[in-house]
Amino acid sequence: MTETVQTYDLLVVGGGINGTAIARDAAGRGLSVLLCERDDLANHTSSASTKLIHGGLRYLEHYDFKLVRESLKEREVLLRSAPHIIWPMRFVLPYDEGLRPKWILRLGLFLYDNLGGRELLPATKTRNLGEAKYSELKKRLTTGYEYSDCWVEDSRLVTLYAMDAAEKGAEIRTRCEVVCITGKAGAYTVSIKEQNEEKTIVAKGIVNAAGPWVETLSQSVQNGKRSNQSTLRLVKGSHIIVPQMFDDPHAYIFQNADDRVVFAIPYERDFTLIGTTDVPHDRADDLPEASETEIAYLCDCVNEYFEKEITPEDVVWTYSGVRPLYDDKAEDASEVTRDYVLGLEQPERGAPILSVYGGKITTSRKLADHVMEKLEDFYPDMGDAWTRKSHLPGGDIGDADFDEFYVAQCQNFPDVDRERLHRMARRYGTKLGEVLGDGIGLDFGGYLCEADARYLAKAEWAKSADDILWRRTKCGLHMTPEQRASFTQWFDTHLGA
Repeated sequence: MTETVQTYDLLVVGGGINGTAIARDAAGRGLSVLLCERDDLANHTSSASTKLIHGGLRYLEHYDFKLVRESLKEREVLLRSAPHIIWPMRFVLPYDEGLRPKWILRLGLFLYDNLGGRELLPATKTRNLGEAKYSELKKRLTTGYEYSDCWVEDSRLVTLYAMDAAEKGAEIRTRCEVVCITGKAGAYTVSIKEQNEEKTIVAKGIVNAAGPWVETLSQSVQNGKRSNQSTLRLVKGSHIIVPQMFDDPHAYIFQNADDRVVFAIPYERDFTLIGTTDVPHDRADDLPEASETEIAYLCDCVNEYFEKEITPEDVVWTYSGVRPLYDDKAEDASEVTRDYVLGLEQPERGAPILSVYGGKITTSRKLADHVMEKLEDFYPDMGDAWTRKSHLPGGDIGDADFDEFYVAQCQNFPDVDRERLHRMARRYGTKLGEVLGDGIGLDFGGYLCEADARYLAKAEWAKSADDILWRRTKCGLHMTPEQRASFTQWFDTHLGA
């Protein structure tokens, strides 16, 4: 008996921030969508960011006003859509004599306040760094500027995009590799491999959002146009996590003598996140890891500003990601544009292939909107743009007021430890009731419980212990090696199949 071959309007390859945002937008416009991700959602670049929804203050120095303006406008759009995983954060920029002069900092922050039509976030303030709340800074630093951006749980944002796409009819397949793409009249025949089984689907169009592997996939398309010159530039960014260096909820942005900036950000309540670096990376398949040189560089950067110095021995965890940037031929990796470029090809009689280069977490929703604009001629019956005023799963919190929402959850779940409940409310938003319907179950330590694991496996495509420990949550950071091993054994036994 001949197997029926499923046909989709759009195949999206890549389960990172761009791929899931595009799948969501397309599904919401009425297209039939299949998203294939070779590994886990946010397995690579999209879980290795500095975890900010921001305009990119330093991009102003490169006159990238368009990118900064678009990013600033998107901050509040995303904040309203998912206030449980995105929230305002104040950043303190100390003035350090000998680096950028005060007038440059003031001008840059004035532009930052006014380019994006800020409504919810407070404006920049000048701060006296001699106040007690800044006591961790070195005494030579007397003046600073405090401005607004937003924090985001990056890998959870990716998952929420995927959940919303699925709720609107998209198929999301993780651990599903695109093996071969062959053009045919008006469409593509695609071989995909899932659980060691290959099957064939047909796609009327393809979006290549494979991140660092975008050119690898593009070159694998048979009969497609190929370029002999690469337009992709891989840049590695590394971060370090150290025990908490200050207890105020603000973050710091530090100037460095090499003209780069480094962030020091409160992380998971008990830690400080420090990053990032910009290092050329040769091959997408080479696993990015923080080198000894990068770790020392980040330690040295913050040691210029904090009274209490840190060494590489203080680092409790590191993570690294590869940014798939569009190669604008800038000499320095830190100066390569962070804007996105969309390459549209139609090699097979009008069946489009669109490749995504670059992009930021902050502009992911807008990028998806632009992708659909480029594809609208191929799908004349698709619906209008819709994501700007929509909520992501769990984000339908009244007036985007998370604090008020949390107070209500304390009344709804009086028997759940408050620290655990707060973390779970942040994690799931208005989906919390679905998670805690049968209680927390087993406690694995590190604020991770059985209710988390069962929900994440059922609703969020978590297929391994690591998917939960390091991407759907960051509970692995709070657990001992023994606790992580015990949870892994439990997951493999009860949910692994």
